[in-house]
Amino acid sequence: MICLQPEPTSGMKMSMRPALSADHREFIRYVINGVVAAGVHYGVLTFNLKFAGIPSAGVANLIAAAFGITCSFLGSRYFVFRATHRPFHGQALRFATLYVLIGLVHGLVLYLWTDRLGLSYTIGFLIATAVQFTLSFVANKKLVFAV
Repeated sequence: MICLQPEPTSGMKMSMRPALSADHREFIRYVINGVVAAGVHYGVLTFNLKFAGIPSAGVANLIAAAFGITCSFLGSRYFVFRATHRPFHGQALRFATLYVLIGLVHGLVLYLWTDRLGLSYTIGFLIATAVQFTLSFVANKKLVFAV
């Protein structure tokens, strides 16, 4: 829902600028966090393939996923859902379990797309990341960082 809010200036002048709901702001933070985590993930994936000499995009991606997942957890806990009121270890365990499953799906998509079909690892990464993005928002909100 979009609501109008008073301007933060003196007086009671109304602004036509829509106010974002808490859910919208949370989703925007989730997108920002996801872009940063995906950048870390992709950077490590590229490093693994181009500089570390890992020949399999699937294996290189599984290694890179650990870096992206760590970045995503910290950003989700402290920035997106601001769920520091619950025990760190419980959230970390639920998040890790979720992301092991999502990471396996991500790795499988990239393995099939790149290693088996011989297609671009960049496009495969984008497809796998879109699947990951959707699954992780819902599961994090409802299972990992629920209030």
